[in-house]
This record gives sequence, structure tokens and C-alpha cells, in this order.
Amino acid sequence: MTAVAARRSLLTDADRAELQETCAGRVQFDHPLGNYTSWKIGGPADAWIECADEEQLARVMRFCLRRRLPWFVLGSGSNLLIGDGGIRGLVLRLTGDFVSIRVREAEDEVLVEAGASASMALMTAKAASLGALGIDSLVGIPGTVGGSLRMNAGTDREIGEFVRNVWVQSPSKPEPTPVTVQYYYRHTSLARDAIVSRVLLAFECSDAKIVRDQAQRRLVRRKETQPIALPNAGSCFRNPPGDKAARLIEAVGAKGWREGGAEISALHANFINNIGGARAKDVAALLARVRRAVHERFGIELQLEVHLVGVFVDEGA
Repeated sequence: MTAVAARRSLLTDADRAELQETCAGRVQFDHPLGNYTSWKIGGPADAWIECADEEQLARVMRFCLRRRLPWFVLGSGSNLLIGDGGIRGLVLRLTGDFVSIRVREAEDEVLVEAGASASMALMTAKAASLGALGIDSLVGIPGTVGGSLRMNAGTDREIGEFVRNVWVQSPSKPEPTPVTVQYYYRHTSLARDAIVSRVLLAFECSDAKIVRDQAQRRLVRRKETQPIALPNAGSCFRNPPGDKAARLIEAVGAKGWREGGAEISALHANFINNIGGARAKDVAALLARVRRAVHERFGIELQLEVHLVGVFVDEGA
């Protein structure tokens, strides 16, 4: 496929007209995505659609099934590299009901009901205020609750440990459906076509002041050890068994390596910063260079933690 063909929209005029009618006021075409990612990188989406509740999302899912069009849910855009050629098909942003958070005490538990697009930072702060034991292991994780659940994010404890219920929607089952999920290191058993719509988390109840203090210490530690002031997507590679990706990357002398506007952080070797005008191809080149160097030196094949989506083509092609 040529670069021109790879960037060509999949939507017909009829598709655009139907989406305008179905998603009145909530759809934009050929919409740039860079501002919606923590790396500030990404080409245009064929269609950008905001869904404010489960019924709106269900209607879009039915459209995708009927027209056999690809779709992608873009949350906070962390842990994500979108190609310079953008994303073909529909890109969905969950808003409205999907950002809701309700935290309450129930007997000896703290229960958190959250929409998929709820902020992890806000969710952890609210849960900590009621003494949710273990919430400190999720503090400082960027992004949304749904995205964190799909990748089973966490530190010494992962979000899957606290999940009680999950509801998903998909083109084949557009209405919210409860599912059972298995959790693994940085991935889950969720089907690829399943969109997390809401979750219920449960924590043991502890002393609120102690929990808040623990959470604050975690935040301070993250600020001291991670380049949070620059656009990046967090850790780029998963930790291999018994080791740390950052240690391996630093050991091959990669700190400060640069491709275009992308640079491996001098503060944390597993972070790649956009120091100004970085393209997806710059970040992808650094990722490949790091993997090659670590493999040549240690015989270890680093696995990506960030997700690469969309069309990766040279803009000049």
C-alpha cells in the first residue's frame, strides 16, 4: 500500500451524512489527534465522535457493525503513540456519563463506581479521602480508569486486584454487558472489540489520613524520578522478568539519544520526551534503536508498554 492510499479516508459521502445525522453536533471529520495525546503527536482521524452516554455509544457501535468500519477509543491519550498518518475509521471519545465517579463506604469497604473515561487522578484522590486501602499503588498513574483497567496498570499492586465488576459494549453486543476479566502483567483477557463502559472497584477500608499520606508520598516520589513536565507517554517498555527496563536502557548509554524532536529522558531512561516538534516516526525510530541496543548487549527483547496505533508513514512520502 502506498503512503497516499494509507492516508485515504475509509468513509464514503453516505457514511459522513449518516454520522452527521446519528451524531448531530458530536462528530468532526479529518480531525487532528495530536492535542489529545500526552505525547502531543498524531495525525488526523477520519471521524472524531464524542459519546456522552451508553446509548449514544451503542448507536455508534451498531453503525460500525453495519458498515464494517474500524473504530478506536481514545481516552486521555497516555501510553499511546498515534502514527503521523492518523487513524482510519472512527475515533471515539467517551464523555458525559463516562467521566462520572461515585465513591461510597459500604460496611468495611470503599466502593468506587466509575465510568471508563473517569480520570485516574481524580478517582484515586476521592478513594483515598475515604481511606481506600491500596489506592496508593494506583496514585500517579496517568490516563483513565478504562484504559488503566485494560492494561492492568499499577505499581506494587495492580488495578485488577480491586475490580469487582466490569461492563463492556461492542459492535456485536452494543448494550452494556457484564463480563468476567482475567488480569495479567500489563494486559487482560478483554476482547479486542470490547469497550469498557463502567467499572466497580472495591477496597478494604482503612484510616483516611494514613491512606492520604501514603498517596502523597507516592506522588512526591513520582515527581522526583519521572519527567512529568515534558510531553511523554510514561514508561515505553515493560519490565522484563527480574529486571527493570530503565536499568537496561541506561546501561546501553541511551539516555539523551535523540531522533528529530524526540529524546530519551536524562531523568528516567524508560521515558521518551517530546522536546519540540517530535513526530511519531521520531519516537518509533528511538523505540527501535533502544530495543536493538538492549538485545545486542543483553540478549533481552524488550516488550513495548506503549501502544502504537494508526498509520505510520513518512509525511513526505
